[in-house]
Amino acid sequence: MVDPSLSGSMAVGKDSPNNPSSSGQKSQKVPVHKMVRTDSQDPAGRLHAYLQINPSSQLQGSSCLTSVRRNPRETADLSSIQELVEDIDSNCHSGLLDLVGHCTYIGMADDVFALLQHKTHLYLANEVNLSKELMYQQVLRGFAHFNAIQLSDPAPLRELLILALKEEDLDPEANEHEGLKEKIAEMNTELLKQKTEMLEEYFGICIEPNGILLRIPVILDQYTPDMDRFPEFVLCLGNDIDWDDEKHCFQTIAAAIGNFYAMHPPLLPNPSGNGLQCYKRRVLSRSPRGGIFSETAENAKDDEYNHELLLEAENTWALREWSIQHILFPSMRLFLKPPTSMVTNGTFVQVASLEKLYKIFQRC
Repeated sequence: MVDPSLSGSMAVGKDSPNNPSSSGQKSQKVPVHKMVRTDSQDPAGRLHAYLQINPSSQLQGSSCLTSVRRNPRETADLSSIQELVEDIDSNCHSGLLDLVGHCTYIGMADDVFALLQHKTHLYLANEVNLSKELMYQQVLRGFAHFNAIQLSDPAPLRELLILALKEEDLDPEANEHEGLKEKIAEMNTELLKQKTEMLEEYFGICIEPNGILLRIPVILDQYTPDMDRFPEFVLCLGNDIDWDDEKHCFQTIAAAIGNFYAMHPPLLPNPSGNGLQCYKRRVLSRSPRGGIFSETAENAKDDEYNHELLLEAENTWALREWSIQHILFPSMRLFLKPPTSMVTNGTFVQVASLEKLYKIFQRC
């Protein structure tokens, strides 16, 4: 976990014999073990400096969505929203605020954790937690002032809800609960149709009277959520919202939107490392005990990959990492107010300290 105090603010400057201090004495050089070699604006040292990624080609994958601007109305003067925003401000941790505001993104350590440098410390940061909290806060700050993402293929609520319910089912092939799923989908569809005016005016979610979802909000510019998680989001709107209490209603809707827009790992397995095995075609092989054939991917040759699916996975994962570096972290520096809970919940983990490493090397 991260040091709650995050103390040890250091002044870094260039010392020169021609630049004396006001007292006439030569300025003190920064000790080697406290020297900061990168800053949040300097890309030197980032892993992306050694990779060739064409973000414009990756962004073509979002061509099914188009942005729609709307004229902002008067600021929603609702005490419940003001209280939720004040809760964010009052619960902000000053040390973490300095960390996210002045960190340098290095690269992804795995599917969830990113490597960050802050001054002389190296951290692992859970980008799913960070993006979820950022999106939640942005929903509350942008309340009633959202531009919209127009869906090129309007989505029927009922079909999305049934799809989400099937994904939640432990045995999606079983038909014994089909009637119950249909009933839940119908009830949630009718519920959301009753809330269309509020959802569009306050959150930019446009649903037609016939239950067709047309638009979703823009939370961060140049970013669209993973639409594979769209059915889950619609089900969450139907099941998990407290529609009776205004403040809790807005809070739970903002949380549902934040979870949908968070930068979760894609549903397709990561083609790097062991995940590549998932993209080998299923082939028939003879059983060692007889003439029975069975399906296996282990004996597949290199040219027996599902190249179309593999390319889709590579583009999806590359786009996510590009979005983390170029959208999430710049937005995080500007807007995120990290809650105190992130000090102890594993969102930030300090993995190295230059001062401690310097002491170790001195003993060698």
